[in-house]
Amino acid sequence: MPEKREPEQITDLSRLKAFTNPLRMQLYRLLYAAGTATASQLAEQVDQAPSLVSYHLRKLAEHGFVHEASGRGTDGRERWWQVATEEGWGFRSSDFADTPEGAAVTGALARGIFETRVSHYRTYLDQSAAWGKAWTDAAFSCEWLLDLTPAELAEMSEEFTAVARRWRDRGEEAKKAGATEDREHVSVHLHSFPFRP
Repeated sequence: MPEKREPEQITDLSRLKAFTNPLRMQLYRLLYAAGTATASQLAEQVDQAPSLVSYHLRKLAEHGFVHEASGRGTDGRERWWQVATEEGWGFRSSDFADTPEGAAVTGALARGIFETRVSHYRTYLDQSAAWGKAWTDAAFSCEWLLDLTPAELAEMSEEFTAVARRWRDRGEEAKKAGATEDREHVSVHLHSFPFRP
């Protein structure tokens, strides 16, 4: 596994453009959750041909989002993949706002990521009864309306990130110790943005 580090801030427009493909977004998310997987395994999950999935994984690798997982393949015929860093990556729309193409790409990417998150939450809502009382009681959705400055919003973002990392690390340590009973992937989405009513 690559060394842990802060999320990479992408400033190269061609890298962002490579990620705007909806299938690539989906493959990245599945690979992030799985840790490692082959194109064939991912193809089953997205109902696509392994050759198409392999093509998109190579494109993601070309732009530094994923790479081959070392020591996984036993027969040399199938490649195992993993995300480039478990810390993830991000971008600032303002880094690309000086050109129409940059603004269009960051807007499309942000909307695509948001739609993916909404789709996953809808799936949970549709299947919530199957999760049982413990999970449905623990799951939450909330909204707060706050009056903040840009600096305060940035500070709050850093605090939420620290909390999420602490819980992520706790889950990883528990898995390494073999404490996997009742442990599931949990998706946490927080959206903060200015608005005027």
